Amino acid sequence: MPNVNSIENSIPWNKGKLVGQKAPLKPPEVWAIRVRLQLADNKRDLALFNLAVDSKLRGCDLLRIRVSDLGIGSEIRSRAKIVQSKTGNPVQFEITKYTREAVADWCSVKGLHSHEWLFPSRKDRNRHLTTRQYARLVDSWIASINLLRSSYATHSMRRTKATLIYRKTGNLRAVQLLLGHTKIDSTVRYLGVEVEDALALAESIEL
Repeated sequence: MPNVNSIENSIPWNKGKLVGQKAPLKPPEVWAIRVRLQLADNKRDLALFNLAVDSKLRGCDLLRIRVSDLGIGSEIRSRAKIVQSKTGNPVQFEITKYTREAVADWCSVKGLHSHEWLFPSRKDRNRHLTTRQYARLVDSWIASINLLRSSYATHSMRRTKATLIYRKTGNLRAVQLLLGHTKIDSTVRYLGVEVEDALALAESIEL
């Protein structure tokens, strides 16, 4: 007879439950977090936060970035290409001025070399930050500006710029390329496009 406990433990926690997407950050919220990190002189977190928003990468890919992936020496490129671990496909992203400056400052302070992880573990420089550590950092950023922590997670960083681009342009194909999705349907579901468009339409109608 199968063990009841083992069966229960094998059932996904979200089976049969409606689990919503984590919210993206709005531009004022991005700036609020950025300013707090600057005032705290937290160069690592500022570089990580800015790069997370710019790159639109999954946490596992963001943390696997090496210094050489972004530039040579102290010069950080304006664009980069990373191979996604989930799909094996490359994805390109822009690196804005704020991010380039933050990354360059972090590399200089930490004394990072081109072959090293951009965000090494504090305990072992040969290892990079874990996704669990990254999740805790995101949680602390969200809490610092008094947002509801349960509504945000690491995917909020990935969705922030992608959502803003879609809302400004309506160009799903561009967002699909930036997120590295192989199918446009994945992008539609990821952004919650149908729901957002339906709500926007409803809000525009007055009775």
